[in-house]
Amino acid sequence: MNNKFDLADIQAFAAVAELQSFRAAAEAIHLSQPAFSRRIDKLEEALGVRLLDRTTRRVTLTAVGRDFARKTRVWLDDLDGMLMGLGDVAARRMGEVTIACVPSAVYYFLPQVVKRYHERFPKIRVKVHDASANEVLVAVAQGDADFGLNFIGSQEAEIEFKPVLAERFVAACRRDHVLARRKKVSWAELGQHDFMSVGKTSGNRLLMDLALANVPDRPQCLYEAKHVTTLLGLVEAGLGVAAVPSLAMPGKDHPTLVSIPLVEPIVTRQMGLIKRRGKTLSPAAQQLYDLLVATRSARPRSAPAASKIQSGQ
Repeated sequence: MNNKFDLADIQAFAAVAELQSFRAAAEAIHLSQPAFSRRIDKLEEALGVRLLDRTTRRVTLTAVGRDFARKTRVWLDDLDGMLMGLGDVAARRMGEVTIACVPSAVYYFLPQVVKRYHERFPKIRVKVHDASANEVLVAVAQGDADFGLNFIGSQEAEIEFKPVLAERFVAACRRDHVLARRKKVSWAELGQHDFMSVGKTSGNRLLMDLALANVPDRPQCLYEAKHVTTLLGLVEAGLGVAAVPSLAMPGKDHPTLVSIPLVEPIVTRQMGLIKRRGKTLSPAAQQLYDLLVATRSARPRSAPAASKIQSGQ
């Protein structure tokens, strides 16, 4: 047996074992397919065993390959964790973390956390997949994202949901609107003005519809948009008012937009970190996950407990 193989060969095998595709694995570690194939051939020759069965259409692990893949993943994670714990080494670590999240979570959670993460791990690339709640859930469940920030998923058997913040829905309007100086406004009162909402395929719309099912004079939509950020643009343009999660609103110093707490009833959604149940995050992803958990108490904006209606319940 020729024992001449190196860490790069192990990383190549780990990539193809996870992705089940030579092309995808080669792209993931930034190699051409011929160069990637040579690494796998070199590793198999060095070990004297076949790790993969390859055809023109698919790649599968042999029995030896499956066992070797499990041990390889543990060893690489241990090595990565050890290196990321060393300050000088951490600054030179390279890699990639993908986080899927609803757009309002991007606005509230990510900027400061990603900045802190980048200061500590400047060469690790962070990919933000901002999408609807359902798309975020699918991305995490299928492994397209390491983890996610979402307000649905707590009842999914294959998803681990870690609550980080309960936020209330607020009325969004312009500063020159008649409601702008109110300390609170009821949903019925909001319905007396030109009202805009996200479409019925939105998780936020489903949550509001359930919460307001028995509310008389509930707001009726004059305009609909797919994303909350689009609604805010319409509000800013003076087309009407909208009900949005508080995380989606800009800060109090915004020159045009203002938010007013909505009551009768108070409607909230539970934002949480989601990942596949039983999945061990890579050390790079775990570091970002932990930073987000630590951030949850930095700027609490939770709603009163009374009359609270949470998504996922």
